[in-house]
Order: sequence, then structure tokens, then C-alpha cells
Amino acid sequence: MTILGLFQHEKQIPKKEKFMKIETIKKRLTKDRPMVSVTLRMPEDIVNDLKKIAPTKGFSGYQALMRSYVGVGIREDLEKYENSAIAKLIDNLREQGVPEKILKKASAHIDTKI
Repeated sequence: MTILGLFQHEKQIPKKEKFMKIETIKKRLTKDRPMVSVTLRMPEDIVNDLKKIAPTKGFSGYQALMRSYVGVGIREDLEKYENSAIAKLIDNLREQGVPEKILKKASAHIDTKI
């Protein structure tokens, strides 16, 4: 998986908008956001632990806690990606007019451990 492959479906984000703005955070906290059903197989003991922990953290159920954990992990990885030297280099090359096709081909050879 390349860095560009991780985010190829997203539009180019201007440099000044890379960090989550207050408006974006507020939108993510609204309850009427569109949701999709996902089937996920997990060990029974993990689900039982989630069910125990959820009320202690103020969640109504374990699924809301799982969504929270996933959201936190994604935000951490996005921040690492957006602040990485490779991401900055790719952004700079893109600004210099290097075609997307060439950036994707070159980034296919980069080990991207976020």
C-alpha cells in the first residue's frame, strides 16, 4: 500500500486546511451523520470487555465505544500521515506540477508504516 493509495479517493487538501478545523470537529460530533453497517468478527472476550468498559466511559453501548476507538485511531494515523516528511515531499512535488500518475508510481516503492 502506498501513501497515495491510502488517500487516493480523497481530494487534494490545501496545506492550510490539513489540520481539523473546529467546524469539521463539530460536524463529526453531530448525531445525524450518515452511517453504514459494517460486519466485523471479533473475539468474544474483546466484545465482553467492550461491553463492561462502555458504561464506565459514558457510552450507551459497546458499538459506540468501538466507533470512538476507531475514530481516535484514524485521527492519530491521519495526523502522522499529514505531518510525515514523505507526505510533505509529495505535496511539494504536486505543487511543483508533478503529474499524479508519476507520484503514484513513485510512491508505490515507498514503505509506508504510519
